[in-house]
Amino acid sequence: MQVILGVLYHFIGGFASGSFYIPYKKVRGWAWESYWIVGGLFSWLIVPPLAAWLTVPGFAEIIQQAGGSVIGMAYIFGVLWGIGGLTYGLGVRYLGVSLGSSIILGLCMVFGSLIPSVYYDFFPQEGKDTFSMLVGTKWGLTVIAGLAVCITGIIICGRAGTMKEKQLANVTAADTHGMQTKTEYKFGLGLFVSVVSGILSACFNFGLEAGKPMANVANELWKASHPGQGEFLFQNNVTYVVVLWGGLTTNFIWCMLLNARNKTFGDYTNKKTPLAGNYLFAALAGTTWFLQFFFYGMGESRLGNGPSSWILHMAFIILVANMWGLILKEWKGVTQKTLATVVLGIITIILSVLIVGWGNSMK
Repeated sequence: MQVILGVLYHFIGGFASGSFYIPYKKVRGWAWESYWIVGGLFSWLIVPPLAAWLTVPGFAEIIQQAGGSVIGMAYIFGVLWGIGGLTYGLGVRYLGVSLGSSIILGLCMVFGSLIPSVYYDFFPQEGKDTFSMLVGTKWGLTVIAGLAVCITGIIICGRAGTMKEKQLANVTAADTHGMQTKTEYKFGLGLFVSVVSGILSACFNFGLEAGKPMANVANELWKASHPGQGEFLFQNNVTYVVVLWGGLTTNFIWCMLLNARNKTFGDYTNKKTPLAGNYLFAALAGTTWFLQFFFYGMGESRLGNGPSSWILHMAFIILVANMWGLILKEWKGVTQKTLATVVLGIITIILSVLIVGWGNSMK
């Protein structure tokens, strides 16, 4: 039952991540950097401490008592994760939307799921899955098999996207943030940028590991007052507060630079635009974005922060994003072969989720 609940929570989180950009499409008359940072203030600054306040008693004291090294490392990984998100656009620019996205998401999944387990081989901690455990147990090999199947699904979806780009060459493409993207195909440079983005984007999972002592304190305090009720469902909410400070730092600096360069500071007070609606939709998008990690934390509390949680999180994001693409008819006008290819990719990703869930049930 714990595994089923964990997979369900990760699905809800993946659905939120794959859907958060839809409210942004309702924003009118603002530049990307303006609505992105308004939504980001809700994603990274307002909603995380609110969620922690509602679910983790004394969360501020837990952060204060965590120590500079724990807070510093969680924050730094958050900054690096933010850079990974911003360099995503460069990978898309030089490789195209589909190929760039496939490489970045695939690398993010691999690094985010496996590097922590390799780390715990050298610095073991109680309750942490090591890489040796993965390759030396039946359940671990099953999880790794699920990772391999998911990467295969990403490659298939990427292939479908490449076919789509060729068939709809005159249609302006947009990346996963909705930014209009001019492709300048440069494979070598694009591959390098995509590798950097994939590694840095995985730093969110590293940030959760670095901030785990804070989550552990929240978990122990909750279990002391709720004996016999298992692990605390919301223990990671305190860690998110610190990691997302890092993400806010990176994105705030970049958006302010874009506001200055593009002379778009006036967007925030431009009465010629529907200001109330713009702020409302940006806030809704930002809140929805945070919900991905709110439910990720719930799933992680049931499955553990091993490779399985990160694999499921990434798989559901990719799955939901591609499903929205079909629903919103983004594949309209392509050949039946291209449509069949993307559907095959989606089915493959669903299969990977089932394999990872099966591996966890064997654990």
